[in-house]
Amino acid sequence: MVPRMTENRRTIVTILVESSSLHAVGYAPETKSLRVTFRNGSTYRYFDVPYEVFQDLLHANSKGRYFNDSIRPAFRYERLP
Repeated sequence: MVPRMTENRRTIVTILVESSSLHAVGYAPETKSLRVTFRNGSTYRYFDVPYEVFQDLLHANSKGRYFNDSIRPAFRYERLP
């Protein structure tokens, strides 16, 4: 079963990824928000992320490196409970 997260009353289907640092990612096109769950269990929401960036993350050879280079420094975020 694929984990699901709620985003503004919508369900985001998350994708489990192969990575030593990331566990799962999900994207809400309506709000352009990206949710990232790390292997340590913490989850963050990144705001105003273009869909193309989400797709690039999914197709990156190193998802952790892509995240650290292209997402973490570029988008506003909040830690989720």
